[in-house]
Amino acid sequence: MHPDLESQHARLLRALPAEAAPPYGYHEFERRARERAQASRGLAGGERLAAACVLAVGLAAVLVRLGAPPAPQHVSAHGTASPARLAAVPDDDVLPPQAVAAERWLASLPSEPAVVRVGTRAAVIGLQDRIAQIDDLLSGARGSGAEPARLAALQQERARLLGTLVQVRYAETLADGAL
Repeated sequence: MHPDLESQHARLLRALPAEAAPPYGYHEFERRARERAQASRGLAGGERLAAACVLAVGLAAVLVRLGAPPAPQHVSAHGTASPARLAAVPDDDVLPPQAVAAERWLASLPSEPAVVRVGTRAAVIGLQDRIAQIDDLLSGARGSGAEPARLAALQQERARLLGTLVQVRYAETLADGAL
């Protein structure tokens, strides 16, 4: 080849240091390996603690579910058993017959369906909360002697919400039956 290129490469190779120092020695490698092992053992202890906590919570839930009496329910004048969030409305003389039938049908349903879907459950809870608010307004209006038009409007709104709740719960029961 070219003698001048070979001599130039040889000169560059001879200019290199004899041996480069390693980034760290074997003792540093062992120290880092021990640190990693200790850190993973620390996590394993935390994982064991977390697993024990989950197991304890699960066991407590099973014991509460099997040993506790059912949640207290309020019963309205029409015999409607509803969750504690729904208040009983005194003097429901103005309710239409279909609202009374709807309340009885709702009372016959279990408080929680077998399969709970987040969307429909949120709708049911929202409707129950709104019915409870209307019940509170009705109780306050009756206590303060409000005009009959106001009471009738509140009763009509309650009956409308009750019908909507019946539709949502009926859809839930249909979905449970399809599974």
